[in-house]
Parts: sequence; C-alpha cells; structure tokens
Amino acid sequence: MRTLSDRGSVLSVGYGTMGRMSEDDELPEYAERVLEVAERIPPGRVMTYGDVAEWLGEGGPRQVGRVMALYGGAVPWWRVVRADGVLLPGHELRALARYREEGTPLREAGRAAEGHVPRLAMARARWDGREPGSVTPHT
Repeated sequence: MRTLSDRGSVLSVGYGTMGRMSEDDELPEYAERVLEVAERIPPGRVMTYGDVAEWLGEGGPRQVGRVMALYGGAVPWWRVVRADGVLLPGHELRALARYREEGTPLREAGRAAEGHVPRLAMARARWDGREPGSVTPHT
C-alpha cells in the first residue's frame, strides 16, 4: 500500500482533513484506486465522480467525492468533476486556470450565472477511459 508521500505533492488543495495527515499515513485501498483513476485521466479531459465509481465497479459518486476531498490534492483533482459541469466550489479559479492550460472544453456562463464562471462542456470534455493507451475499466 502506498503512502501520501509516494504521490509527490501532498497538498495542492486546502480541502478536507488531508492537511492534518502525516505524509507517511497509508491510503485506504479504495482511496488509492480512486486516485489511480484520477491520475489516468488525460489532460483536457474529465470524469465525473459517478464515472470514476462506475469505472472501478464499486462505491458511488459520494464515496469518490469523499476520497477526492480528503486525498485528492496529490493528483489532478480538477479532472474529477460534478456531472453538471459546475466547477468545484471554492476552487473555481484554480480549476479554471488548469482547464484553460490543458485545453479542456468549457461552456461560457450566461450573464445571470453567479460570477460568470464557465462550466465544463461535459459532452466534449468527458473521458470514458477507453481511449488508446488506457487501461480497461472494471466490467
């Protein structure tokens, strides 16, 4: 089992309880599997919390969200998203900078949208895990 220090940068998102954990704490097995999926998502693409759970064949969107909240700072957290394409509350600007850097498809927000923050264009940004070079998801 790997530890948090095995993942490089331990805390890139000040979120959840990760800041109180030691770098040598072992990751729960399910958390490790979720983080491995997050690391496989190509730049410019995203998977929803539910997609990750389905890909693993266990858990659900809430369990994946909990793992990402607690341990996601060590992986490309901005690539695991809500199904409606809304950016992670409290981290919108950091995620938006990453999406623009990676060329992730976005839908511009309407004027009525709070803060005029774009959403992800889910139909174009969503990754199914089956593109060339990917590992086959759980079936």
